[in-house]
Amino acid sequence: MYTKEITVRTKRRNEFIEVTGEIEKTVEDSKVKDGFVILYVPHTTAGITINENADPSVKADILNTLDKLVPPNAGYSHLEGNADSHIKSTIVGVSQLVPIRNGRISLGTWQGIFFCEFDGPRTRKMIVHVVST
Repeated sequence: MYTKEITVRTKRRNEFIEVTGEIEKTVEDSKVKDGFVILYVPHTTAGITINENADPSVKADILNTLDKLVPPNAGYSHLEGNADSHIKSTIVGVSQLVPIRNGRISLGTWQGIFFCEFDGPRTRKMIVHVVST
């Protein structure tokens, strides 16, 4: 197994940051030809997702819809003022599993991997485990 911790610096309270290139580089550095990569975000107000990376309006649509579903300051019991961030993290999730074939991550044509910030700006980390099969 090959492990790397990637630092992600966010600039806004809510944003998607594409990290596909960093994941591809990590898999390349691992020398694993076939297996899978586990992506894990060890934060309660952030997440990780895979979605379209060709049209930036998709990211905006997802963030806008999450804000409608889970609006900030909606009378939550959590006193820190970031309850919506915790809920969005739970909806999106904090991990992804991606197959590796022939030394490359197996994403679809339009797919990219996105770090999801819901309580920024912050300096975050993402743990990447590359496992050979």
